[in-house]
Amino acid sequence: MKIDKKQVTATSLIDPSVTLGAFAHAVIAEQYRAVVKHEKKVIADKNPEPLHQMRVGTRRLRTALQVFDWAIALPKAAAAKQIGSLAKVLGRLRDLDVQIDALQTQYRSDVAETTQRSLDDVIAKLQKERRVASADVKDALTRSRYQQLKTAYETWIEQPRYTALASQPLQLFLPDLLSPLLSTLLLHPGWLVPADASDADSESLHDLRKACKHVRYQAEFFVSFYGEAFQTWIDDVKAIQSKLGTVHDSQVLQALLKKHQPKHTQLPELQTAIHQTQTEAMSGWEAVRLRYLEPAFRQQLRQLLLEPIAADMPTEQQLSK
Repeated sequence: MKIDKKQVTATSLIDPSVTLGAFAHAVIAEQYRAVVKHEKKVIADKNPEPLHQMRVGTRRLRTALQVFDWAIALPKAAAAKQIGSLAKVLGRLRDLDVQIDALQTQYRSDVAETTQRSLDDVIAKLQKERRVASADVKDALTRSRYQQLKTAYETWIEQPRYTALASQPLQLFLPDLLSPLLSTLLLHPGWLVPADASDADSESLHDLRKACKHVRYQAEFFVSFYGEAFQTWIDDVKAIQSKLGTVHDSQVLQALLKKHQPKHTQLPELQTAIHQTQTEAMSGWEAVRLRYLEPAFRQQLRQLLLEPIAADMPTEQQLSK
């Protein structure tokens, strides 16, 4: 089925006649356009928000490629690996923006004037790193590899290629598309890490955060196929991702401070403030992680994915608008 170049809302519901390939096409086209629409503003670098949105777009697009890998045949230039390389370059600049903003707006006003001067030295060094990272982003978005990636996607969107599975009804595959990432989430060892764990467990929690992010992005592709309980679960995963993200960001900030703060300067006030941020983010973690270890709750999630609501699914014609 050919789908025009207008942005497709892939989260509206479809009838049983819509194929896996048609829906995959709609989702991938939507996520691709969410990436490229920000490129000019990212290159201009006047506002950090387009960079954030473009980075999120690359993550969602990679997730879409993973979800629909069984149904699509993409050219090499459009492969997930190429999207990942772009996301990495965007991510370095975005991470610096987050850390600089945290120091300037969250922590600076809460420390003494002498500490502020040391903090300003750290900020200046981070801004120097940011200028290099910004140049790398501009280079990535103007080089031939990125243009080849865009050409590959535009070509595929106009003339998509599929596998044999793509001709099958989407309804047949809904639980199968969602179940693998749920299994990855439920099997993650991060749920075993208590709130008072040592720093040695921080990597496991960071990896759990990434797992939550992938599950959330994938689930959002299919949110309209399920009821209110499904949306509630997505909101829950998003909240967990946010908590763990705050903890990770504070740990990255501590590493940057260790690297850039003046020699023989400890900045105890700042370390106390960062530790408080971590403590607040992890409040309630015990209840959350124990819930995800409960057999009954895990079974509810599995059952949730097995019961899509077929009654409200959009038509194939609506997908192609």
